[in-house]
Amino acid sequence: MDLAEEFMRTMRFLLRAISLLALVVAVIAAVIDMIKSVAASQLIMTSLGAEWFQLSPDTLNLTQAVIQRNVHPYIWDPVMQWILLQPTWGVFLFLSLFFYLIAYRKPRPAGRFAAR
Repeated sequence: MDLAEEFMRTMRFLLRAISLLALVVAVIAAVIDMIKSVAASQLIMTSLGAEWFQLSPDTLNLTQAVIQRNVHPYIWDPVMQWILLQPTWGVFLFLSLFFYLIAYRKPRPAGRFAAR
């Protein structure tokens, strides 16, 4: 096995681990929203921005400053604000799917007449 194949295997493993972690966070966030919904007898979906502000408002403000100053102000205003308004479980579910699809490798055909 050459170095390039080993690197690709390692990257696939790392991306799948990140995907699994994002899936776990999505499930936990969905369960928390379900518990809140049952307790309130109405549908409650907590946005990513609200969760992030509740957990660590300083890092949210720092992220906003870094993106606006170093990347581009228009990235924060329409793009990041839209993402922060989405349900937490949905954002992490999308990230999980995204990282899994990056790491996906088609299974090799097996059999007598399969091309090598």
